[in-house]
Parts: sequence; structure tokens; C-alpha cells
Amino acid sequence: MDIELRHLRAYVALCEEGSYTKAAASLHLSQPALTRTIQQLERIVEGRLIERTSRRFDLTDDGAELLTHARRIIADVDGVVAQLRSRASIEIGFAWLLPTTWLAATRRRYEALGGRITLRRVDDPLAALEARSLDIAIYRRETRLPNHLASRVIATERRVLAVAASSPLVEAAGLRWADLAGYPLVVNAVSGTTDAGSWDPADPQRPIITCRNFDEWIELVAADRGIGGVPALARSRAPHPGVVYVDIPDAPPSHVYLAWHAKPTTSPAVARFLGVA
Repeated sequence: MDIELRHLRAYVALCEEGSYTKAAASLHLSQPALTRTIQQLERIVEGRLIERTSRRFDLTDDGAELLTHARRIIADVDGVVAQLRSRASIEIGFAWLLPTTWLAATRRRYEALGGRITLRRVDDPLAALEARSLDIAIYRRETRLPNHLASRVIATERRVLAVAASSPLVEAAGLRWADLAGYPLVVNAVSGTTDAGSWDPADPQRPIITCRNFDEWIELVAADRGIGGVPALARSRAPHPGVVYVDIPDAPPSHVYLAWHAKPTTSPAVARFLGVA
């Protein structure tokens, strides 16, 4: 039989506590189980490690030598494990237009701890999170999450109107959000921020053109199939020769959310990420 880490941990605990009762409690073992573990260790090394009487608890010369090495071995193993855990990579999924300021600050803090972040663009980050092919989902579409997922708002974004470059709305003056309620609307039904419910009251007769990702959405707007609403970030991050982004002073803001698996448990790497995110 070879020495295992459990033998060394039990031995170090016993030496530091000086009592089988206290050492067993610190290791969450029964006293007989700890006694058997120490006896196994002595059989493996083929020698006495501890001289124990009713009044004294002493180490033999071999026991003192083993204690020195055992402490070093445990410290080395624990240090390597902690280092590897801190470098654990987490995968973050997003559909479009990452919030760059938040991401840069979060990546810097997380990687300062030794972790790594991998980004993956997917049409439906929440579905990928549900399938556990992601650790974290970044999304914008307001939705009710199942109980095993948790979420938090990480950013609030100003919303602008997206229209075709040929649309008369490009030159319209004094536009208000309510003025747009009857126009045909292009809706990214999977990950978009704006749908018919973004106006109150919603017009049940309003023409709605649906798509499933940002690339389809922007091409439909460019083709003048309808108008759209999008975070102002799109102006610099997603310019398109066929699309103009128009400021609407009273446009309601939209939000960016972070989602993760809260049940049954959050992994240590995800917990560290959430701690800095």
C-alpha cells in the first residue's frame, strides 16, 4: 500500500493538535477512523512515528522527519491546486454587441486572479446556458428565467431608432417614441431589445417582421422592411451603409443582463467570476 495524501493530512493534524480527539474533530473523522489511518501509515513506513502514553505525546525521530516532509508536500499540493483553480477558464456566451467597458474591467479583474475568459457568440445565449454549454450568458431581451438560473443587470443602455438610410424618418424633426408605435417593426425574436411590447399601448395591428439574430435584423432594417430599436452602442460598434441610427430623446432604456446556473451549485470558477463581475 502506498502513502496517500489523506494519510499525511491526518498525520499532520494529529501532530499539530497533539490529541486524537481534537485531530479527529478538525478532520471531521471519528477517533477510531483517525487511529486506523495513523496505524496504516506506520505499517506503510514500517516504523513507529508516535510514542504515546497516558501523559505524553511524542514523535520518534522518524516521525519528526516525516512531519517536516508531510507539511511541505501538503503545502505544495494545496498551492498547485489553488493555482490551477484560479486559472480555470469560464466560457461566456453573447448574441451581439458586448458591453465593452464592463467586459474590459471584468476581464482585467478576473484575469488578475489568474482566471481566463473565453467568449463565444451564439444566437441564443440563454438556451446555450440551459444546455450547460456555457458558464455565463450575457443577454438583453427581458425574459422570465427558470428557478435554477440567476441573473443580474450589469448595464443600462440608451436606446436609439434604427431605420433604413432611405427612410424619411432620417430627416424627421422632433420625433418622440410614441410617434413610432404604428410603423412596421423588425424584431429579433431571440435576443433583441425591442418588440411591440416596447410601446404602451401596443398596437395589435402593427406589422411585425421577425428574425432570429442581429445580422438578419440589421439587413432587414437596411432593406426598409421596418424600423428597429437598438442600444446606442450599435452606432459605433455596428455601422451599416444602409442603416441610420436616430436619437429619440424619450426612448426607454434597455438593459444588459448576466445569467448563470444558481442551482444546484455554482462552480468555484463561476463564483470567482461573479465576485468581480
